[in-house]
This record gives sequence, structure tokens and C-alpha cells, in this order.
Amino acid sequence: MDSQYEKSSIDETPISPISPIDRRNSLEKHLQQRPNPQDLKDRHILLDTNAAPALQATALDLERQRATDSLKKGLEKRPEREDLVGRNILPDSKAAPALQGQQKELEKHMRADSLEQKIQQRPKPEELVKEGILGADEVPAEQ
Repeated sequence: MDSQYEKSSIDETPISPISPIDRRNSLEKHLQQRPNPQDLKDRHILLDTNAAPALQATALDLERQRATDSLKKGLEKRPEREDLVGRNILPDSKAAPALQGQQKELEKHMRADSLEQKIQQRPKPEELVKEGILGADEVPAEQ
């Protein structure tokens, strides 16, 4: 009776609700949909190198260091802000970059207003003839 009791008390149900055949089929399906190595290299998941795996990290560090050195050299050769302002590459403005467009537009309108005001204040051709600045034959025709 003890041996029968022991046999009936052992639980032999599988841990996973998926049968081993279904699991194998699922794994095969996933392996078939697996991207090829070149696709993974294109997406920068795998390193695109022929170096040994032990050297890949060193090669990557060297590449980063080369890029860093190149950027440092470029920044050292970069002209100063005053030089760029003097060559009219950068605007001579202390305003925030987001406001510089509006500042430029405002300056343009202010110049237009100033010119309009000066045109309205300039003397008439008759006054210039009286003062001897223009000759009588140089008076422009009325428009």
C-alpha cells in the first residue's frame, strides 16, 4: 500500500502549460525570423568589424578617441566670436537666439521709419533753388 500511495502522490504535470513540441516549434519559428548579421550591423546592434572579439572593445575605444581628437583639433581652430562678428558671420547682438529674428525685424522697421521721417523733413526743390543749392534748370518735374 505504501508504494501505491507514493505513486499517486507524485505530481507529474509539466511545469509549463506549453507542450515540448509546441515549444520546439515556437523556437524554430523565432529562429527563422531572426535577422541576418548584416542587418544587425546596419542597425548598429552588432559591431561591423573583422577584429577578434577580444580586440573589438579596444578598437571601439580607439575609434572614439580618434573622433574626440578630431573634434578637439576642430574646436582649437575655431575662430573667436569677435572675429566672426567682424566678418559679419554672426550678428552683433546680445539678445537670446530665439529673439534675434524679432530684433532684426524691429531694427529694419526702425530704419524704415527713420528714412520716412527724413524724407518728409527734406526741403522742397523751390527752397533749394532759393538757397542756391540747385539751379533753376535742375528743378525736378512734379509727379
